[in-house]
Amino acid sequence: MDKWAAETIRKNTNIPVIEKDINDVSSTEIINASGIAPGNVDLVVGGPPCQAFSTAGKQRGFSDIRGGCIIQYIRVVADLKPKYFILENVRGLLSAKLNAVPEAYKEYDSIKHDSGSVLKLVLGEFKKLGYSVSYALLNAANYGVPEKRERVVMIGHLGERVPLPSPTHSEYGLYDTKKWVTLRECIGDLQGTEMRYIPLRPRTEKYMKLISEGENWTSLPAEMAEEAMGKAYHLSGGKTGFLRRLSFDEPAPTLVTSPTMPATQLCHPTELRPLSIEEYARIQQFPDSWIFEGRIESIYKQIGNAVPVGLGKAVGSQIIRHINHLTSAEEEKTNRIPYSRYKYSTDDICLEYQHRNINQKTQNYEQQS
Repeated sequence: MDKWAAETIRKNTNIPVIEKDINDVSSTEIINASGIAPGNVDLVVGGPPCQAFSTAGKQRGFSDIRGGCIIQYIRVVADLKPKYFILENVRGLLSAKLNAVPEAYKEYDSIKHDSGSVLKLVLGEFKKLGYSVSYALLNAANYGVPEKRERVVMIGHLGERVPLPSPTHSEYGLYDTKKWVTLRECIGDLQGTEMRYIPLRPRTEKYMKLISEGENWTSLPAEMAEEAMGKAYHLSGGKTGFLRRLSFDEPAPTLVTSPTMPATQLCHPTELRPLSIEEYARIQQFPDSWIFEGRIESIYKQIGNAVPVGLGKAVGSQIIRHINHLTSAEEEKTNRIPYSRYKYSTDDICLEYQHRNINQKTQNYEQQS
C-alpha cells in the first residue's frame, strides 16, 4: 500500500509487486504473481503492520485495522500451506490483547482482554494448520547488525520444531561470539561525504550543542534540562531517547521512521544533525547501490520500517540448515547468549516452562484445598 516502498522494490529488484491492501489480495493472486505452482511453496515471509501491537502505542490489538493484518497473514499461510513460514513483529506482540475478536475466532473471546491473547490466537491457529512454531524476541545486534533492534521472530514448520538461530555476536564477545558491530565500524568511512538528511528542530539545536557523544538530556544542567524537556521532564521512565547523541563505540539504537522525533531522537555522535539517509541505510545493511524512491521523509520511513538484512539472513540461514538436516534440537541448550535484554517470556521455551510451573502450582493448590 506504500507507493514509494513499492517503487523502491521495483527500482532495485525484479520481484513482482502487488500494490494493494492485503485485505483485497487473494491467495490465488499471490501464487499467480509468484510463478510458483500451488502446493510447491517452500516459505512465506511477512511482517504484518505492527502499530496496533507496539508498546509505544495504545496496543488496541484487533480493534485497530492494522492489527487485523496478522489475520490476513494466517489466511495466506492457511491457503498456500508453505513448508515453512517466518513472521516478524514488534515486542508488543508478546503482551498484546485482542480486545476485539473477529467473528471467525470467537473461541478466543473469553481471553480477549488477557495480556498475550493475540499471541495465543496466532499460535493456536498455526497449531490447527499443523505447524510447530519456535519464536523469540531477537536482538539484531546479536547477529552482526550494528543496531540494538529487538523484534519477535516466529518460525513455523510443517513438521518438527525449527531451533532458534544461535547468536553470533554479543556485547562483550563472550562464549566464542564476536563483539557487537559498532556505529564507527558501520558508518565511519561515510564521514566527510555528501549526506542527505532533514535538519534538527530549531528548538532542539541549541541544546544539542551542549550535549556530547553518547549523552542525552540528563547531561544538561538541572534547570536547563527541565526547560529543554518541557512537560516530558515530569514523565516517568528513563526518557533516554530525548535529546540523544549516539556513540560511535556502540551499535545504534533502533532506527525509527524519523530521526528527529523528540522521544526517539537519533542525533549524529559529533555533528549537529540527525543520522543521514546514507547512514540509516548502512545501519540497516542495505547495499550502498540501493536506490530509494520518494521524498526524504518517505525514505526514512522505508528504511526505519525494514528488517535489518543481517537478522533476516540469520533466520533464513537457519531454515536452510534445517532443510539440509544440519540443525539439532540441542542447539538452544548450548547457546549461552540471551536472545534479548528482556529475561522472561521472550521465547517459546521460556513461555512453555512458565505455563508448566503455573499449571503445577495450580494443581498443588487444588490438592491442598
